[in-house]
Amino acid sequence: MAPQPEQQARGNIDRLLEAAGWHVCDADAANIHASRGVAIREFPLPGYGFAVYLLYVDG
Repeated sequence: MAPQPEQQARGNIDRLLEAAGWHVCDADAANIHASRGVAIREFPLPGYGFAVYLLYVDG
């Protein structure tokens, strides 16, 4: 089964972020001190839903 367009897009975004030096992780495994730049996937925003990617710089 081929990946859905959204899955392909997120895979591409992950690769681009990693190539630019970002540490990419899921919200349940996030450590904002893991790298200078941390990109967190599917970050919950109570009362608003979630951010597809939340970017932290310098923890």
